[in-house]
Amino acid sequence: MPTQKSTRFYHLHLVSDATGETLHAIAKAAAAQYREISAIEHIHSLVRSQARMDRVLGEIADAPGVVLYTLINEKLRAHLEQRCQEIGVPSLSVLDPVLSLLSNYLNASSQPQVGGQHVLDAHYFGRIEALNFTMLHDDGQHTHDLDEADVILVGISRTSKTPTSIYLANRGIKAANVPLVPDLPLPAGLEDAEKPMVIGLIASPDRIMHIRRNRLLSINENKETDYVDKDRIARELSFARKLCARNGWPMIDVTRRSIEETAAAVLNLYHERAPAGAVPDV
Repeated sequence: MPTQKSTRFYHLHLVSDATGETLHAIAKAAAAQYREISAIEHIHSLVRSQARMDRVLGEIADAPGVVLYTLINEKLRAHLEQRCQEIGVPSLSVLDPVLSLLSNYLNASSQPQVGGQHVLDAHYFGRIEALNFTMLHDDGQHTHDLDEADVILVGISRTSKTPTSIYLANRGIKAANVPLVPDLPLPAGLEDAEKPMVIGLIASPDRIMHIRRNRLLSINENKETDYVDKDRIARELSFARKLCARNGWPMIDVTRRSIEETAAAVLNLYHERAPAGAVPDV
């Protein structure tokens, strides 16, 4: 653990007997609170054998730091904790406080299951179905059955419609997205869709211009184009705002939002509109 102000990085070992997704999310949220000190992450997933644990412990010894873990096997846990004490590095089972709280409140013992949140149940296959739907309906494709979507995201180019849709799909939401281009007709049925919640994504002209320029540079496109013209972008945004206002569609400004934050805002709107029990378990 860093103790001097001159330290600007530390090693963070994440040890899990499953995919490590939960552990990584917790560690990322915590590490983000220390912006002046960078975490060098070492992700050790699927640690389910003594041999694998020994290799992990070797890596921890080579790069000592903070060790966070989610392990069910008591023998592996004990070995990890003992070795961390010997090396002189702090370790913590991140789920233990939550499980202890739940056990006390529910007056029940937990039933540990490796990767229990990834079980292949109806919710899992629902997410797969949502992802297939979302990929098929990306960027205005296959608009004949838009009414089957849970959410339709509309917006001009570079408002993060596709990545937000994919994130929503991973939460079990069938999300389609439709690009808005002035002077081009809207997909038939978009304005008449009854089942889906249509949400507009907008951003500041400067933000859109910056993203579009980076996009052109990434594909080695150096020709002059009004695609990055600020006045044109402002007109596109005005068109999008008026369309959403005319139809009563809520809008989310994504200028300073991450994909995760935009998706969270979409889910909040979606759950507020839908009756209880009528939304996917996300």
